[in-house]
Amino acid sequence: MRRQSFSGRGGRPAKRFDDRPRSGSDQDLLRLLRGIDGSSYGAYKRALGDWNFGSFTVILDRIQSDPYAPPSAARITMSASTAGLPAEAISTPDQQLATADFLARNFHRVLRHSSRFGALSIATPGQEILQRSSCTVTEKSIELRIQIRMPARGRTILGQQAATIFDVAIPDAVGETLDFLSPHAAEYRADLLRHVAAFEDHRALQELVSARGWVTFVADEAMLARRSGISALPLSDGVPFSSPDSLRETVSLPHAGQVSGMAIPRGITLIAGGGYHGKSTLLSAIESGVYPHIPGDGRELIATAPEAMKIRAADGRPVTRVDVSPFINHLPTGTDTHIFSTQNASGSTSQAASLVEAVQAGTSALLIDEDTSATNLMIRDERMRALVSAAQEPITPLIDRVQALAKKVSVVMVMGGSGAYLDVADRVLQMDAYHCLDVTGQAHQIAQKLPRHLSTIDSFPPLAPRTPRPLSSPERAKTRSSGLDSITLDKQTIDVSDVEQIVDPGQTEAIAWALRGILFQLADGTKTLSELASQVEWHIERKGLDALSEYGGRPHPAFLVRPRPIDIIAAANRYRALEIAPVS
Repeated sequence: MRRQSFSGRGGRPAKRFDDRPRSGSDQDLLRLLRGIDGSSYGAYKRALGDWNFGSFTVILDRIQSDPYAPPSAARITMSASTAGLPAEAISTPDQQLATADFLARNFHRVLRHSSRFGALSIATPGQEILQRSSCTVTEKSIELRIQIRMPARGRTILGQQAATIFDVAIPDAVGETLDFLSPHAAEYRADLLRHVAAFEDHRALQELVSARGWVTFVADEAMLARRSGISALPLSDGVPFSSPDSLRETVSLPHAGQVSGMAIPRGITLIAGGGYHGKSTLLSAIESGVYPHIPGDGRELIATAPEAMKIRAADGRPVTRVDVSPFINHLPTGTDTHIFSTQNASGSTSQAASLVEAVQAGTSALLIDEDTSATNLMIRDERMRALVSAAQEPITPLIDRVQALAKKVSVVMVMGGSGAYLDVADRVLQMDAYHCLDVTGQAHQIAQKLPRHLSTIDSFPPLAPRTPRPLSSPERAKTRSSGLDSITLDKQTIDVSDVEQIVDPGQTEAIAWALRGILFQLADGTKTLSELASQVEWHIERKGLDALSEYGGRPHPAFLVRPRPIDIIAAANRYRALEIAPVS
C-alpha cells in the first residue's frame, strides 16, 4: 500500500494520508471533501480516484502537493451518446480530431466566461484546429483533461469550497460544453458541424495541393491580414484576397463546394511590391496554411504543402556537423564546411544551415522573407563581386544556387529591395495595396533590358544523412518548455524562436518530450533524424499524444499539441549537445 508523507510542524512527526485511488459517487466525493475541511493540505490525497457524477465521471489523477504547486490533474469522461454528439462529427478520425478541438476550445471559452470557474483551467487553444491532448473523442466517448486548483487557507484545506467546485462549477462547465441534446443546443450543434467541415475541407484541399503539384492554394475572399503583429485574429476591415487570373484554379471541396483561388505551382516564386503593401502578409498566410484554421479566421481555405518550411537567419544558433558547403566554402581558417559546427552561428551561417537541414528533413517548399534573412546569403551585386573576388568570398549567395535548389524543392520568397531574383524566378507576384498581381512577363522584360551577371550553379550537391548518436540522461532528467520559444533538456536550453511554424505552446511541449525520446531513448547510431521523427510520428498515430509519456512524462498529459515531424527535426538541430555520427 502506497502512502504519502507530509512534513509536520515544530518537529512533530509528519502526518500520513492514504493516497490509494478510490471510487464512488459524486455524493461520496462531496462528503469526503466536506469531511476534511480544516485538515492539513495532504488530506486532499484522499480524493484521488474515479467519481461517478451520473452523466459523466471525474477522475482525479494527481493532487497537488501544496497550494503553491502546479494545480491538480483531472479527467472528465462522458459517452458520446450522452453528450448527443452527431454521427457526422465522430464517424472518422478527422471528424473526431476536429470535434475534440471544438470541445476543448469551448470548454476554455466557458471557463473564461465566469469567475465561478476560477479554480478550473484547460490548455488555451489558438486559431488552428490541431490534435490536442486536452480533449480526445472517439465514436463512443469524450475525455477532457483539466486542472483544478484545490482551495486552501495557507496549508489548511477549505473543504466546503472544494465541494462547491465539484458540486457546482464542474457540472455547470460540463453542461455548457457537452450538451448537444437540449432544444437550445441546435445552434451549438451547427457550430460544431461547421468546425468539422472547416477541418475536412482543409484536409481535402491540402491533398489536392500535393496531388496537383502545387505549393499552396489561397482561396479568393480569404482574409490574410491580422489585427496586429502580435495578434492571430483577422483584421475586420482588411482587403479580401483575389487571385490573379493567370494563376486562378477551381477546386471542389466536400463542404465548401466549388472554390476558386490562386494555385502556386512548384518552382521559384517571387513576391515583390512596395513596403506595407502585403508581401509578408501573403507569405505568412502561405506559411500558416500548413494547418487548418477555425471558422471565421479568414484563412480556412488556404492550404500549403504540409512539409513546407519557413527559413530565416538566427544569429547565435548552434550548428552541428552540417554540410553548408553549397553556400559557405574555403573559409580563411581552413575549416571543413562539409561537416561544419559552431555554437554561435552568424546570420548567414545560421540561414545556410537551416536551408540545408530543411532539405535533408524532407521539406517540399522553402518559404523565405528578405526581412528576416541574411543579406549576404541572399544576394551579392555586381559591384561587390568586382571588389571582392570569388576566391576571397567564402559565401555563395542563394541567388547563385536557387535554380539548382529548385530542382529538389520549391522556393517562395519575398523580395522587395533587390531585383536580382527576377532573372531566375519562374513567376513573379506583386502585392499592390494588398491586391495580388501576376507581373511575371513584365519582370522578365525588365530582366532582359537590365541584365545582370549571373553566376548560376547548375547542380546542388547531394547531402549526407544526419544520424544522431544516442545520449545519456542524467539521473534527474529535466524536460520542459516555455511558450513558443524555448525547450530545456537537462542543463541545455534550445532556442526554437526561429522555427516559425511552431504555433502553439503545446507543440513546443510535445517537441520537448519527442526530443527526450529521440535523442535519449530511440537513437541508436544507425537511424537518421528523419527516421527517428517518423518513428515518433508513428507512435503518436497509433496511441495519440499519450505516446509521448513513454519518454518520461506524466501519464495523461493535458497540454500537448501535435507538432509536425519537420519541426521536431528543426528543434533537434538546435540542441547544443547534439552529436551527429560521421558518415562512413
